[in-house]
Amino acid sequence: MTTPWWGVAPTLEEQTLPDAAEFIVVGGGIVGLSTAYWLARAGAAPLLLEREGIGAGATGRNGGFLPVGTAEDYDASVARLGRERARALLSLTLENRRLADELFGVEEIDCDLRPCGHLHLALDDHEQQVNRRLAALLTEDGCRTDYLDRAGAQAMVATRFGPSITGGLYFRDIGLLHSGKLVRGLAAAAVRRGARLTRAAVQEIDGRRGGTCLVTERGTVDGGAVAIAVNAWTGSLLPALRPMITPVRGQVLATAPIKPVFRTGMTALTTATEEYWQQAPDGSIILGGCRAIRPDRDERVLDVTPTEDVQSALERVLPGLFPEIGPLRVTHRWAGTMAFTRDRLPIAAPLPGSNGWSVGGFSGNGMSLGLIFGRILADALLGRPADPRLSIFAPERFSGAPE
Repeated sequence: MTTPWWGVAPTLEEQTLPDAAEFIVVGGGIVGLSTAYWLARAGAAPLLLEREGIGAGATGRNGGFLPVGTAEDYDASVARLGRERARALLSLTLENRRLADELFGVEEIDCDLRPCGHLHLALDDHEQQVNRRLAALLTEDGCRTDYLDRAGAQAMVATRFGPSITGGLYFRDIGLLHSGKLVRGLAAAAVRRGARLTRAAVQEIDGRRGGTCLVTERGTVDGGAVAIAVNAWTGSLLPALRPMITPVRGQVLATAPIKPVFRTGMTALTTATEEYWQQAPDGSIILGGCRAIRPDRDERVLDVTPTEDVQSALERVLPGLFPEIGPLRVTHRWAGTMAFTRDRLPIAAPLPGSNGWSVGGFSGNGMSLGLIFGRILADALLGRPADPRLSIFAPERFSGAPE
């Protein structure tokens, strides 16, 4: 089936649209829901507009990781941004991870959170040398990371390694969760706090009248302060950002339950775009990646139909790494649309001529920033001082840069 293992995205009711709302959030993924939640928690009554269902985009179609760090290796971030800015970016993702624990506890969100860490497998000696440097660098900057030789990595996995695995890098602070339960719980918390969620597809943002008017297929709504959090669909609403954000299809499968093998999140570069998997509490394995085998790497693809070539490649990943893992029966196949930027960091851009922000381009790693971004955006919309770390995500960083 093409429904994600996490379940169908809950459809929102078509409530009557008001003529105006003081705070409007567009997008029902992790960033939009978080923004609405933090606005409501501050005493505001935001209106959230979502064209499909809660978590219908990347958030409800991902691999169920709650990571730290970004889509770029930390040493590459240090080389590109400098140590101070790279450390600030890393600390933001660590803050997001701590915020998840606090929020899930306060709101009693049961999303099967498991703070079990994450093991990245090295597949050659060069990658293992890089892992040693990364472990030292990350630990110095506050991210608890262990370099493991082959024996140390093997001790964390309950099936024999194949010959290609040379060791690993263990991230202690990464967690695993149930993506569907997360978005449903966060939406319910936002509503309890006073947010209003309704189905409406925003077709245009009209800022010509001295404010922000959102044109939907069900009518128009004037917004006092607006957050646009639609990730891969940002360019359709804000054409100026379209060249900076590229839609990318990611494909995933899930297997029938097997005996416990993986107790942490897992990744390995079996292809250039990296493969990732986890074993759910019931024994199912959720595995994604392999888009590198396609000539276009599934870039600029909004269609969420799984393809035979990528799915076949996914089926070969685990038997290729773990020769004794035994037969795996696929029960679910699905795809989702991510949004990438050239430097694999999201864009946070003020809306021209109004009190508002647009964010998008999380490059497959939105779960490492979604909750903290929502709080930062909520603060900005409420008129509080802008978090200085937002400057890392300014679209001006691409000005004059080569494609």
